[in-house]
Amino acid sequence: ATKCGSCGPGYPTPLEAMKGPREEIVYLPCIYRNTGIEAPDYLATVDVDPKSPQYCQVIHRLPMPNLKDELHHSGWNTCSSCYGDSSKARSKLVLPCIISSRVYVVDVGAEPRAPKLHKVIEPEDIHAKCGLGYVHTSHCLASGEVMISTLGDPKGNGKGGFVLLDGETFEVKGTWEKPGGAAPLGYDFWYQPRHNVMISTEWAAPNVFREGFNPADVEAGLYGSHLYVWDWQRHEIVQTLTLQDGLIPLEVRFLHNPAAAQGFVGCALSSNIQRFFKNEGGTWSAEKVIQVPPKKVKGWILPEMPGLITDILLSLDDRFLYFSNWLHGDLRQYDISDPQKPRLTGQLFLGGSIVKGGPVQVLEDQELKSQPEPLVVKGKRVAGGPQMIQLSLDGKRLYVTTSLYSAWDKQFYPDLIREGSVTLLVDVYT
Repeated sequence: ATKCGSCGPGYPTPLEAMKGPREEIVYLPCIYRNTGIEAPDYLATVDVDPKSPQYCQVIHRLPMPNLKDELHHSGWNTCSSCYGDSSKARSKLVLPCIISSRVYVVDVGAEPRAPKLHKVIEPEDIHAKCGLGYVHTSHCLASGEVMISTLGDPKGNGKGGFVLLDGETFEVKGTWEKPGGAAPLGYDFWYQPRHNVMISTEWAAPNVFREGFNPADVEAGLYGSHLYVWDWQRHEIVQTLTLQDGLIPLEVRFLHNPAAAQGFVGCALSSNIQRFFKNEGGTWSAEKVIQVPPKKVKGWILPEMPGLITDILLSLDDRFLYFSNWLHGDLRQYDISDPQKPRLTGQLFLGGSIVKGGPVQVLEDQELKSQPEPLVVKGKRVAGGPQMIQLSLDGKRLYVTTSLYSAWDKQFYPDLIREGSVTLLVDVYT
């Protein structure tokens, strides 16, 4: 970026980004809701520079001004889509709160190692201007705006819409989708302008998942199983894909190559990865390409335990797909040189519900010969299982956190609520 006099944030291409400098800090949303501790969620800054005396330590905490927000995902005010605009800078971190429907905008530009709160967007503003709530994924757009997906309406019924913020003032501008055009349910989204398309996913209505997971809600069909294909220019749904054996499609990822017309979505409850792709006629389809078999168990809430794929990501060169099985406890790497036939190339157990000596006994396992050992790092036994993952630009380091969502953490991993969750740094063999 130093060679280019009029460049904006980020990198001109995904392959150029792989040559970027090594990360020195990471930002981490930390949640107190459902822990019994009456304290606001905070943004932690962690030093990840191996040359630093504070390596692997939390060097700063920025508490939010309210209780029980449930920070969840984060995004930037501007990104590589604005690379050609030197007036833009990636200086604000956007923190949507999945439960309170607030959005915090944090200034990370002035002092990256000690961020400050820049602006609070109150839920009433989003409710009034958009008729939406339960904000989730934040992406910056080439227009300079910020777009945030939602899971519900202000009352917690399902509503998959999109809130638009001005990228400079962070004023709520209204909805991205046409009036009345929201999807029935929402969660994540990814857009691909070269194909005039956006794909969005669905979890469940907030009223369904908010206080915990009830298997009866699955039987009642209250959890999502669709992908929504949107016309990027017209801001409307043009196709709904019903996923065959794809329950709770959460994280969606297009290939990074901007010309590619395909990507992957992780279906949490059915524990499979589906590839979506554009057909010759311009319509879209999806097919299952990876299946994690469930394990027959004793001492758990159901007789069969799914892997529960909660997060997926692709390396910037589109060589590898990574995902986490939050319940089984493993992190996987697949070679996706042929996206129709992913090949398992790496697997690592980082905690999970089936570790030896725990309450769950595995009766039948199609993949393992024995239950994995608990993971101990720096003398601390890791509670929970691998959940959110983030890859370094060069693809050599994977950062993994163990908490999913506080009400589900409390239900599936009570020791995680007691012991606290962790961030792990995993070396990746490419």
